[in-house]
Amino acid sequence: MKHTPIRTCIGCRQTQSKRSLIRLVRTADGVVVDPTGKRAGRGAYVHAERSCWEAVLKGGQLERALRTKIDAETRAMLAQELNRLTGAEAVGVAQEGEGRATNAK
Repeated sequence: MKHTPIRTCIGCRQTQSKRSLIRLVRTADGVVVDPTGKRAGRGAYVHAERSCWEAVLKGGQLERALRTKIDAETRAMLAQELNRLTGAEAVGVAQEGEGRATNAK
């Protein structure tokens, strides 16, 4: 029997197989979505569900998991990825996250 890697979604804290989650990775270029799950860098996993992505973009889970600050441009890119994955508008989520990030300084 082959071992199946298990990871935790940083949005809802539920565990699932690594292949069923989307990996976000911190690279020298910033935070990017890693569709292969093999890019070098510190990674975090999120379900392909709107509620998980909203929690990640609004809260500080992603910053804590990747041990980095997330700027407004990166939040907008992640909101676009959410839109692509769910087919729903995610602009409001990115804007709310921007306000939180500027107040935290």
